[in-house]
Amino acid sequence: MSQVAIKVEHLSKIYKLGEIGTGTLSQDIERWIRVNVLKLEDPFANIDTQKGSRKHKNEQVKILEDINFEINKGEAVGIIGKNGAGKSTLLKILSRITSPTTGRIKIYGRLASLLEVGTGFHPELTGRENIFLNGALLGMKKNEIMSKFEEIVEFSGIAKFIDTPVKRYSSGMYVRLAFAVAAHLESEILIVDEVLAVGDAEFQKKCLGKMQDITKGEGRTILFVSHNLAAVENFCEKSIFIEKGKLKMIGETNAIIQQYLTTVSSVGGLRLSELTDRKGNQQLKFLDYWFEQDGIYCETNLEAFVNLKIGIEYEVKDYENIHNLQIDLGINDMYEQRISLLTTTFSNERIPNTTINKIVFEIKQFPIAPGSYNCTLFSTINGEITDWISNIMQFNVLEKDYYKSGKIITNNISKALLNYTSTQL
Repeated sequence: MSQVAIKVEHLSKIYKLGEIGTGTLSQDIERWIRVNVLKLEDPFANIDTQKGSRKHKNEQVKILEDINFEINKGEAVGIIGKNGAGKSTLLKILSRITSPTTGRIKIYGRLASLLEVGTGFHPELTGRENIFLNGALLGMKKNEIMSKFEEIVEFSGIAKFIDTPVKRYSSGMYVRLAFAVAAHLESEILIVDEVLAVGDAEFQKKCLGKMQDITKGEGRTILFVSHNLAAVENFCEKSIFIEKGKLKMIGETNAIIQQYLTTVSSVGGLRLSELTDRKGNQQLKFLDYWFEQDGIYCETNLEAFVNLKIGIEYEVKDYENIHNLQIDLGINDMYEQRISLLTTTFSNERIPNTTINKIVFEIKQFPIAPGSYNCTLFSTINGEITDWISNIMQFNVLEKDYYKSGKIITNNISKALLNYTSTQL
């Protein structure tokens, strides 16, 4: 039977707006008297953003709401969700940096966290001294820390600067040493936030390899937060999806990622013209799109190895003065990594002298593996962004017997073939 490493029960975190001091002692006293003695409205509760005056009543913001889950020892668990979903707040509560409003957590074992660059480091101390400081905070004895010291320094790759105060470290050096300390000191549970994104690609790969070693080889527990969905899928067998402070789904990582991407890619049946989450000066604005395979309009399910046309309708302001127009369509896989870019850069065609136009990208024998995809659509005029929309035009490439061999090509098979080919290369 698996032993529980972390247990979270009915966890909620609520922040109350307007609770920070007013800035002067006299106003703080006035606030206390009006609210607690006279039972009147707090005059300093909130700020009217239109006029800068403080008028509105206190508001409560629920960052986390009734979160429940268990994580067993030796599991590597990913936590995914949009920015502002509550992921970092959850990790801060688990790390005992902040306390929950309601509910409780149970941690079985020593816990080390890597939430921000330099968390737990004293800037005036050297790298060497901070290693011993972090170990002491974890409850380790000096001889335990010394036994791991050489491994930590070697892994971090900053031996030359180990006796330099960390306030002089770059962000990359900070995170190298911080991760090396957290990974090598004897903690049963390791929490890693998006901080690894600060490191270079080589160091990120090194960190992921180390985390795999300490979960599979040493049986330690890891919570891993990252927007790099490919890293989460490859490293974590189990994941948690948090949306707007609520636990949306917990389970097998591939299913969680599919659910997350469906959420972020969904436009609710809206035309491109109705979307508000876009960038650019709108001198050119995208209005609509469609898919067409072999003369037949498609909704969202496409076939590989069949001619594909992607039509884009757009509107142009002041079209008579438009020069150097470029439209690009990026196709992204389920991990939001770019796999193809369609562009008008090399086309000699000029924009028509009309306000509403359309452009059609054509791909012969659409060469793409089964799976879920979405697109990023953007345009520039004279190098300036006019319209940019991400995570739209979601489509699925169907599993099918493309080679007429009696065997269905699935997403898992195509991934295995790709990995095999990469290994051979």
